Amino acid sequence: MRKALKIAWMLLLTGITALMVLPLIYMAMMSMTSNFTTTVSWDFSEYSFTNYERIFVSLDFVRYFLNSAAVVAGAILINVILGAMAGYGFAKKKFPGRNALYYGIILTMMIPGQVTLIPMYIIVSAMGLNNTHFILMLPVVNAFTVFLMTQSMMSIPDDLLEAARIDGANERITFINVVLPVARSAIVSLTIFTFITVWNDFLWPLVMVSDNHMRTMTLAVAMLRTNYGTNYGLMMAGATLVFVPPFIGYVLLQKRFVESIAMSGIKA
Repeated sequence: MRKALKIAWMLLLTGITALMVLPLIYMAMMSMTSNFTTTVSWDFSEYSFTNYERIFVSLDFVRYFLNSAAVVAGAILINVILGAMAGYGFAKKKFPGRNALYYGIILTMMIPGQVTLIPMYIIVSAMGLNNTHFILMLPVVNAFTVFLMTQSMMSIPDDLLEAARIDGANERITFINVVLPVARSAIVSLTIFTFITVWNDFLWPLVMVSDNHMRTMTLAVAMLRTNYGTNYGLMMAGATLVFVPPFIGYVLLQKRFVESIAMSGIKA
């Protein structure tokens, strides 16, 4: 009976995995065909890397890739630094209004991003930050970052911090040499979340970027659709290029990611 249940469970997981993987296989197959329909050709002699060559050579996707890479790198740096500092402050420092401020920040997670889109656009436009990499990095610092890092910092023993202070370490040295190494799993997890969020973001860059040279990969893929027809093979090639970097990053950092998710549930 137990063996039958194990086989049934494996079959169920295999089916779920197949449902998740099939769209990716479909996307990869279409990306290697010059196709204006959504059908997949099973004649493998028609497959080639022409779409990828056209994307990089004719459509200047190298520039868009570098734009996305620069925005992602800056967003990760800003999010990790500010998130770690905020998490450490809320978890280990006592100050008036700490709980009220923390829960006020957490409550902002209930507000859809579309609600604040227009006010943020007006503010950013007044500051003259349109069409800049910096403004594409900034919105990633949010309540989820504070929540994730605070939960991680709560698991750090107070005795460890006290020992560092007894040894003569000031606040800066304690934070850099003690707190950050202990919280590395949460930092890796936050890095993955930030990478995926910023890399795949479409709405905010669409609103804030009008200069073609500043467009990101997601905007560039959307540009492949024209009023005169859509080359789905070309679009799938662009979509594949958007998908591959975060997938590779997640696979490489998966262990740390799972550790962080487990640790974040230790204290509520």
